[in-house]
Amino acid sequence: ERRQYHAESDAAVALKAQRALSAGITPIVCVGETLADREAGKTEEVVKRQLAAVIHTNGHCISEIVVAYEPVWAIGTGRTASPEQAQEVHAVLRAQLKAASPHSDRISILYGGSMNAANAAQLLAQTDIDGGLIGGAALKAPDFLAIMAAGSVSA
Repeated sequence: ERRQYHAESDAAVALKAQRALSAGITPIVCVGETLADREAGKTEEVVKRQLAAVIHTNGHCISEIVVAYEPVWAIGTGRTASPEQAQEVHAVLRAQLKAASPHSDRISILYGGSMNAANAAQLLAQTDIDGGLIGGAALKAPDFLAIMAAGSVSA
């Protein structure tokens, strides 16, 4: 959303992550494609480019960040990537991080595209999805508790 509505570049996102790290804050770096990108078959290209900027700027301490895949087309829409679609992107991100850092196993990759009580268990069961970046579903205690329970079963 920041890239889309505030014209933040990949370099600006990388710099924000760097500043957060230097202040002792663990940044959550969100990457994700628009619906037009997905429909054009550019998902992998877009998320790799976004993450590459962060790796380039923060390579020495990249293992201290958290990455969240948040498809722009799913933010606040109630739409979500299928577990298979999300896993595909997470696997791409994991491979890119692995190539960049010997400590990539420390990096959590979260899914943030409208995870909710109904889809959390399937999403969290995917090999490369380490957790969720929960938005609106966190506002309803029973739903959030169901997501938490799905996460503890998947772990």
